[in-house]
Amino acid sequence: MSKIKIFALGGLNENGKNMYVVNVDEDIFVFDAGLKYDNDINLGIDYIIPTIDYLLNNRNKIKGIFLTHGHDGNIGGIADILEQLPEVPVYGTKLTLKIAKKDIDESLVDKVHLIEIKPHVKIDFGKNSVFPISVTHSIPDAVCYVLYTPDGAIVYTGDFVFDSTMQGSYKTDIGKLAYVGKQGVLCLLCESFYADKQGHTSPNNRIRGFIRDVLAKTDNRIIATIFPAHYYRIQEIFDEVSRTHRKIVIMGKTLQEMINSAIEDGYLTLDRDKIGTLADIDSKNAIVLISDEKEKPFANLDRILKGFDKYIQIRENDTIFITEPSYAGIEKRTAVIMDEIAMQGADAISLSSKKHLLHHASREDLMLMINLMNPKYYFPVKGEYRNQYTNGEIAEELGIPKENIILKLNGDVFEMVDGENTNSTEHIEVGETLIDGKSQSDIGNLVLKDREMLGENGIVIISCTLDKETKEIIGGPEILTRGFIYVKESQDLLEETKRISKEVIENTIEGHEKRVDYSLIKNDMRDVLGKFFYQETESKPMIITVIQEI
Repeated sequence: MSKIKIFALGGLNENGKNMYVVNVDEDIFVFDAGLKYDNDINLGIDYIIPTIDYLLNNRNKIKGIFLTHGHDGNIGGIADILEQLPEVPVYGTKLTLKIAKKDIDESLVDKVHLIEIKPHVKIDFGKNSVFPISVTHSIPDAVCYVLYTPDGAIVYTGDFVFDSTMQGSYKTDIGKLAYVGKQGVLCLLCESFYADKQGHTSPNNRIRGFIRDVLAKTDNRIIATIFPAHYYRIQEIFDEVSRTHRKIVIMGKTLQEMINSAIEDGYLTLDRDKIGTLADIDSKNAIVLISDEKEKPFANLDRILKGFDKYIQIRENDTIFITEPSYAGIEKRTAVIMDEIAMQGADAISLSSKKHLLHHASREDLMLMINLMNPKYYFPVKGEYRNQYTNGEIAEELGIPKENIILKLNGDVFEMVDGENTNSTEHIEVGETLIDGKSQSDIGNLVLKDREMLGENGIVIISCTLDKETKEIIGGPEILTRGFIYVKESQDLLEETKRISKEVIENTIEGHEKRVDYSLIKNDMRDVLGKFFYQETESKPMIITVIQEI
């Protein structure tokens, strides 16, 4: 029998950054390696990934990282993680690995181990094994994972919906799910994103009829925003446009490459004669597709609205079609962009987040999954804590004892010995790694505090030149400010700043003809000028002192 520990390095009480660890005796299995975008603060941070100190300290025990599907919240951190753990094998379906590989540095791509899996083909790891099962999501090749242990199966659903219309690489294999449930499930880790939504997600995840109405009622050009990772939405647009005389113009090299690659691999189907060129961009029959990235929501549309796009200018008879419903954290930005469209005189169409849903499990979907799996323990994951709690209530309604419903935060350990809950209070140290640009290292709180100070109060630079022999001031002090005051209206303040700076420098170097303590000058300058600026302006700018000798 085994000692099993289950915990999250990210993904609990948050949306994104999903990473779940199952430790079976000496074997570690990691499910997903996602990121999340920081749309609230945006102090130059591109994205956030889980801190992986636990994995680094136990790297020899890791059997693999298992990716469920190709969305950033589930695979977006894999490139940064492989920088630190290049020897750890990564398992995923064909499309998932293809998307993940794009972000991996070229110098590293030949050193890492990306292992393509196929649904319903078991992968053995000694006494344990992993079995992937096809599930339905908005991107093809999505899977859930069943980890078979000596004490029973542990199932991680990933993102899913039950939708009988989804076929091919989108289809859920309900038979396999039911078979796993018949064998007995020890613990089910199930997503919580839409736990508060009544009914099934389907058919509200499909908008073919809505797109058809938009095409029928609009006689002029349509500019549509899409998430490139939501393949199913792109396919819906393709299918409906194929019934009309319109042509699709795909804007942006990245979006064009993604769609072309998906068509070649069979994940998207479209008559290529329906794809237009830049020559069709001003046609009234054009459907212009522009990408909408979660990292910078509506950035491409905003550029067009402001007149900065060299190919597209908004016309009054245009229709802007936002093809995805709002999600948490983006509502305000959506309202602003809708106002900007209205100011340009164009029509705007967006999807209601109440009537139209993303491809995540709602209440009835969760109930069906629980009934299929019939788990002993139920572990809600993926979502804010309120979503996890509601998910737990659903399980309790279906007869799972309250003490067997596991509600945890990141780092809290759920431990089982011989298949029984030990009520462990163990906590793994977790955190967030802030990624800026191409840097693979954590930006850190000190850098963020500096950026916050610069953003709120600006910067003041004091430069001064001393004689190398006599240590007398021969140039300056000169004052340079950015983001602090309006210089033309603050000459008196600048003159007083020069006077104080000169006084501080002279007092500090007095009696030090041979060697000047520049650190002391900088500290004194920061203290004296900091108090002066706050007294005069109630601001605390960053103060930098530059002293040189010639």
